[in-house]
Amino acid sequence: MKVLNKDELQIAEGVLLKHFPRSYKVYGFLYGVNRNKPSTLEVVVDSWPEFKVILLRQDPKKKHPQDFMKKVSFYSTDEEVLRKVLREEVDWSTYFIIGGFDISHADTLKAVSSEKKVKNRDLTLVRLLYLPDISHLLTPDVDSQLESRISSLNFSHVDIVNKTWKFGGDEKGYRNIKNLISNFPTCCIMDTQGEPVAWILVYDYCAMGILYTLPEHRGKGYAKVLISNMTKKLHAEGYPVYCFIEEDNMVSYKLFQNMGFTEDASYRAAWFEFNL
Repeated sequence: MKVLNKDELQIAEGVLLKHFPRSYKVYGFLYGVNRNKPSTLEVVVDSWPEFKVILLRQDPKKKHPQDFMKKVSFYSTDEEVLRKVLREEVDWSTYFIIGGFDISHADTLKAVSSEKKVKNRDLTLVRLLYLPDISHLLTPDVDSQLESRISSLNFSHVDIVNKTWKFGGDEKGYRNIKNLISNFPTCCIMDTQGEPVAWILVYDYCAMGILYTLPEHRGKGYAKVLISNMTKKLHAEGYPVYCFIEEDNMVSYKLFQNMGFTEDASYRAAWFEFNL
């Protein structure tokens, strides 16, 4: 096993690029780390320079006040090697979440969890949608009046985003949203008083998310405008362009699909929590 240094992280990013779409989440984390985004993670591989498993875990030397929760992510092309890495390189003694992993690895995760006598629970199952080519994006018509109200979020908006976020509403959520607004692209639509009424953010693994429109402003096509603008911004700045959508959220699934996003129909990603 090996913990990657700064130069090796750059190489690993390039390797993961060749494994899209299934490597998007780990790639997204590395993309941010390699561009000096705040991170509490370290990256471990089973071997170097060729590797079959790449795992991201909390760096014991780093404690970042904006960290939302203890998290682990991985990308694997070999089940037996993955089993060994999970056994030896993950701290099973405290609560943590493994998110955005290929659901085909679920049995291995559950088996190692059982060996460690750690309880686990599946949180959600999601589809991965991505835009392989910017020319595939279907852009909605936007009049000049609406165009003038498209902006970015700032610190004064953290509270409203946190309060309306499905996984927010508390102090940890507030710190997480503040971190995202501070360090990653955002897009919003303002009302005539300059307050945001719809927005979209980018997670620390570079996926689009937290798309929301205040109830009284729905039905105006704001979500399409936000997705289009954020997609163009991410593409222009070199970010990957993808998102995770919960399996039962057909409205969002159809929305992204109708705008040109695609998926690997055989792939599903999952979020599990451990040490409940």
